[in-house]
Amino acid sequence: MKATWKIERFEDCIEKVTYTPKIQRKDFLNVGKYPVVSQEEDFINGYWNREADLFRAKTPVVVFGDHTKILKYVDFAFVLGADGVKILQPQAFLLPKFFFYQLHTASLDSLGYARHYRLLKELKIAYPPLPEQQRIVALLDEAFDGIATAKANAEKNRQNARALFESHLQAVFSQRGEGWVDSSLGDVLAVLRNGLNCKQDKTGKGSKISRIESIWNAKFDLSRVSYAELPEYQKVKFRLQKGDVLFSHINSAVHVGKTALFDIDEEVIHGVNLLLMRTAPNMLSAYLDLYLKFIFACGYWRGVCKQSVNQASVNQQDITRVPIHFPGLKVQSAIVEQTNSFASETQRLEGIYRQKIAALDELKKSLLHQAFSGEMTFAEAKAASHDRYGEAYEGLAG
Repeated sequence: MKATWKIERFEDCIEKVTYTPKIQRKDFLNVGKYPVVSQEEDFINGYWNREADLFRAKTPVVVFGDHTKILKYVDFAFVLGADGVKILQPQAFLLPKFFFYQLHTASLDSLGYARHYRLLKELKIAYPPLPEQQRIVALLDEAFDGIATAKANAEKNRQNARALFESHLQAVFSQRGEGWVDSSLGDVLAVLRNGLNCKQDKTGKGSKISRIESIWNAKFDLSRVSYAELPEYQKVKFRLQKGDVLFSHINSAVHVGKTALFDIDEEVIHGVNLLLMRTAPNMLSAYLDLYLKFIFACGYWRGVCKQSVNQASVNQQDITRVPIHFPGLKVQSAIVEQTNSFASETQRLEGIYRQKIAALDELKKSLLHQAFSGEMTFAEAKAASHDRYGEAYEGLAG
């Protein structure tokens, strides 16, 4: 760190703040005069109409989510949202944006939903004179604007790849060929049942147990299982068979209806909150999995599932009533082969764009680290990042 930089305790870097009333999440308005800023991920979390509740700062402030660790730079009057909002007003020797960027370099342990402000109070804040702070902020602003644009483009391309696959499913399942049968899921399933509810072994010993998180990127992810010590009769009764379709029937509303085909040669036990679907002789399990992915993409389950406070669910009776149309086994097999080939290509494209997004995130972290470590000049840090993440950095131009 350069000799011109100083170091202060975190609490000596912020001013005392008089808080205005905090508005509970349930009371947020969808439309209103004044924005509500809370500790949630979205920058603006709702609206409010009472002017007396506005927080007006003399300079921009940093909003810290005491539970979520989310940081927001706010340079306008706003209303405080709910519990967990901490307002950090930096002292005059710190530019608010410089302070905001430096807080992003802090590695705070996760305390779950406990409060994290006490971890902030343990920090030391290093800072140069104000002109140097201004220079660093200007360079970071420029770089981060480019990174944000590149990430937005990569995410749009990733979503386009996903949309291509969903369009393909739409084309496949909207057709009606000769010999196609209209039926319901209840008539093409030999088995429909919930899994074993068992106590997880925190040490990772015992049998592998499927769980909701095992459905990942529309496939069964063996790395996302839990473990439990089970008696032999339960292993036999609840063991998954290759070709079983797993269906997420209890989850958040946007995830109810996700499926994965269990197509691996591995001993895994069918866990709770995932329905097992085992097809009758007239239905290929891979065809069923694709059909369920199709109706999920169409938003079918949002109109069927029952919503509670924390989760949504769909019951087995409603599932058995779901309409399905299908051809003979030979045509089913051809559809599966063609669609899987198309899926492989779109997944390859999605993977490319996910890697670009990850590289851009790493680039941002690298620039922040180098800017505040004092190990080299910021120009050198920028050049080093360009060398390491050349492809991602070129993407900053759009």
